[in-house]
Parts: sequence; C-alpha cells; structure tokens
Amino acid sequence: MKTLPFASMLAAFALSSSAIAAVSTFDDLPLAPESHFFPQTSTTFTSGDATFNHTFTNFGGGCCHTDWLYSNRTDTTTPGFENQFSSYTGGGALGSANYAIAYIGNPTASFTGPSVVSGAFFTNTTYAALSMLTGDSFAKKFGGASGNDADWFKLTISGWNGITQTGSVDVYLADFRFADNTLDYVVDRWIWVDLSGLGVVNSLSFSVASSDVGPFGINTPAYFAMDNLTVAAVPEPSQAAMLLGGLALVGLAVRRRRKTS
Repeated sequence: MKTLPFASMLAAFALSSSAIAAVSTFDDLPLAPESHFFPQTSTTFTSGDATFNHTFTNFGGGCCHTDWLYSNRTDTTTPGFENQFSSYTGGGALGSANYAIAYIGNPTASFTGPSVVSGAFFTNTTYAALSMLTGDSFAKKFGGASGNDADWFKLTISGWNGITQTGSVDVYLADFRFADNTLDYVVDRWIWVDLSGLGVVNSLSFSVASSDVGPFGINTPAYFAMDNLTVAAVPEPSQAAMLLGGLALVGLAVRRRRKTS
C-alpha cells in the first residue's frame, strides 16, 4: 500500500524535471537604462539555457560587430545607423526591458544539451523598420513610389542537431507582396513564432534575406530583435529510466490492489 504514493512521486519528479522550460529573457543580464551590451572583443553571453555569440573585428573607431548583443534602448523614431540598437516596439516582449538584437554574420543560440525549442518572440529593430518604411541612402522604400513593388524582408531560423539540420522556419518581418496594398506590413510588435517543429536540437542559426539586394548583398539593414527564447531540455537517459521505472511501479501496485480488493 505504501508503494503507490512513492512511485507516483517518483514518476512526477521525473516528469517535472524534464518539463521545466528555460527562458532567455535577457533581463537576467545587467544593463544600465537606455544602453546596450557591446564588448569590443569577440565573446559570448548566456541567458536562460542559451548561449549567444558576439563577434567583434577591430577596424578602428569601435567598429565593427556582427551576431548578438542585448539592449534596452527604446528609441522608435530616430532613423539611421546611429540608432541600430533599439527595438521598433520600444522595449522587450511582454513589457520587459531587455531583449536581444542580431546583426547578421553568423548569429547562433547554443544549448547545454539536446533541447526542444518551444518558440520565441521576434520583431524589427527601429533602424530596419524605418529604412523599409521610408528608404535611406542605402536601401529603398518598400513598395516603391507606387506602393506596388513586391518587397519583403524574411528571417529564417534553422535547427541543428550537431551538423545535421533538423528543419527551418521562415518569418516575414515585412511583406509587400499583396495585391491589396492595405495588407502590406512592416512588423511593429512582438510576434510569437512556434519553433517546436524543429525537433530536438542543440543549436539554432539565424539568417535574413530581402527583396532589396545590391552588388554586396541585401540593402535592407540586416537586423532583427528577439526575446523570450523558450527551451525545454530533453530528458537524459537516466531521467527517462527513472520515469519508466516509476510508472512500472505504479502499474504493479495498481494490479496488486485490484487482486486484494
């Protein structure tokens, strides 16, 4: 009679230990108000269960970086390169302060073990959004003068299990391909993207593409913002064995109770 509660507790423990999600909120990282993390050296930083790469190449004058940094800047109105570290929402997802920004080189998010990524919030940076909405000295105004140009800006998130790609998910951060121009949009809010279909991964990679391209690649500022990357670790074999053992004990105890009742 005492076996059933113990086995139930054991199984519940195994289930709960494997189901706890880790969330990269970036609010667990220190940052003064209206600032951003930008070390002038190549390094990594960790939030939740994910580690993010930051690459810096010294060309002089504090230039230049690719990949990830984190920020809490709130400027949604200043156009141009000098405002490259603000989200177009004016803050993080769900009212938080900090969020991550990637400038495309080879941004990755790496996990401590095999994981299933539930999803994350994504949005535009102010720099990219205003460039698409009004154009600048490098990039065109999306839609063109007539509003009928079929422009788009796409983020692709790919899952990796070692060197094997498990799949990819496309997110349009701007889309002007509609026959009805009133449906054209540049994302100006945090949107949740389900990444669970990527399966079991140990890293994610990120890339962007645009309809506006030139001799040196895309003209649209190759930036995006991310927040609340949510990851659930896959149970280790020992945890799975504990769960199966606990469930077996539950079944055995139930059968014994039925025989003696």
